[in-house]
Amino acid sequence: MTAQTVLLVEDEVSIREMLAVALEMADYRVLEAGNAQDAHAMIVDQRPDLVLLDWMLPGVSGIELARRLKRDAATAELPIIMLTANSEEDNKIQGLEAGADDYITKPFSPRELMARLRAVLRRAAPPGGEDVIEVAGLRLDPLSHRVSVDGVPLELGPTEYRLLLFFMTHQERVYTRRQLLGEVWSDNVYVEERTVDVHIRRLRKTLGQPHKALIQTVRGTGYRFSPQV
Repeated sequence: MTAQTVLLVEDEVSIREMLAVALEMADYRVLEAGNAQDAHAMIVDQRPDLVLLDWMLPGVSGIELARRLKRDAATAELPIIMLTANSEEDNKIQGLEAGADDYITKPFSPRELMARLRAVLRRAAPPGGEDVIEVAGLRLDPLSHRVSVDGVPLELGPTEYRLLLFFMTHQERVYTRRQLLGEVWSDNVYVEERTVDVHIRRLRKTLGQPHKALIQTVRGTGYRFSPQV
């Protein structure tokens, strides 16, 4: 099996070297960058499987690079784990809502990093099912990651896509916000339950009328995907 490639973006050389050794010992192929510009060039040329991205970088910050990557269709699906010394809750939410798949506060152990990295890579792996799913004119193709409504393509962010895929493959069952966090986000990721509501709203807005009604709010419990509107 070919080793998965991790791009490590960290401007502090000592930290970067320590993390690179830990990643190589875990059998990952490691690319290194000290700033956002070099990192972006490596992403385009090398196509890593995951980016470990420090929040504070010289010039363009890590969170701004994350936003740019998520806005670009060519890199929108690239998993990102943010590394930061700031443990404030608002910063964690800001990083996750910028598109990061997980958020790790320094200092952390190599063991914790590897566990989180494996969890994010598992989440990013293509789902086992390859059949096209269609409900009431809403069509999702897991192989191409294309979604359309009545033949009109939709542009979904990576989190909204994962939410929709989960809903369409788990119809007619109510899921709490905490359950959705476990299924769609990594179990280890720090995400507040209110973040689930944010992504549900985005998904409904993209689906538009009448298809946004497929995602039903069950008061006091959570959400359910149902064609029985």
